[in-house]
Amino acid sequence: RASQGEKADNAFDSQVVQYEPAHHGSINTVTNLSPDLCVSGGTDQAVVVYDWKQGRMCQSFQGHNREVTKAICYPGSTWIFSASRDKTVLMWDLNQGDEHIQEFCGHELVVNGLAISPDGRKLCTGSRDNWMCLWDIESAKCEQRQNISRNLVTHVCWVPASSSVVQTSEDKTIRVWDSRTWQVTNTFPAKQYIQTHCDVSPNGHYLVSSSNGFGGQGCEATLWDLRQPGCKVVEYRGHLQTTACCMFLPMTPGDTVRVATSSHDSSVKIWDQNTAVCLGTLALDGAGPLVSLAPSDSTNLLCASFNNGLHHIQLDQGSHQAQGCSVVV
Repeated sequence: RASQGEKADNAFDSQVVQYEPAHHGSINTVTNLSPDLCVSGGTDQAVVVYDWKQGRMCQSFQGHNREVTKAICYPGSTWIFSASRDKTVLMWDLNQGDEHIQEFCGHELVVNGLAISPDGRKLCTGSRDNWMCLWDIESAKCEQRQNISRNLVTHVCWVPASSSVVQTSEDKTIRVWDSRTWQVTNTFPAKQYIQTHCDVSPNGHYLVSSSNGFGGQGCEATLWDLRQPGCKVVEYRGHLQTTACCMFLPMTPGDTVRVATSSHDSSVKIWDQNTAVCLGTLALDGAGPLVSLAPSDSTNLLCASFNNGLHHIQLDQGSHQAQGCSVVV
């Protein structure tokens, strides 16, 4: 979309380039499989591998019978894990045909949280059924499970190079788990609104979480110091509706450390991690809620939308300007 008339100093320019659609319907999740390939899932129940640089679909996995809520990949492999409202998690391998190679069953409600251990041997799942489960990937057996009242899990992530798992919840709290004992080691002070998503910095020092909200109330993302559990560093405020996703952006040496957020207000914002200054906003008018982000590298960011498929956002390191182009609509 070419910008019309005057725009704010930190508003990103955008244009639309349309490619082959990845999904029929809303997209709930997007993640990276390789520098060129992403994996997405949505209301059409499909798990799609897509070459976003070429604008073409590579594979569509069919196996869930309800919408797909989350997808993750194990770095450096062709493994894909997908969670669904059908209460299951399926494991796929891009190099092993179009059937799932493993199924993880045991949750009683929609699975919203998925995380793989750094060694690739364990899978953590979290659900609205209040259960956090730890699975052996090779056998698909549940080795540990823990139920905490009102812990309606919204997202799960594994802290890099550690045994810790972090999860957000509809009860407005953030919990840190020790995967060795499957016990909660820290619970952060409750926020005012539901915590929708979280991400951990590559060095494992920081956590960013995002909040539900409306009319600018709530709607923020929060940076926490994991070395001092419950220690809030800064807040990123500016979205007008629920902030659905928050991610640390890969950085190059000497560059500003940045955080990206996406919101139900149809905008993506880029922030200076340490000062919480908003470096730029990309408004994807008509795209509906923007619910998932996947940074491919320091200059390329993928965004999943309810109405317009996947969007590719190109970030310019030097000037903090960006050009957003819709990869799939």
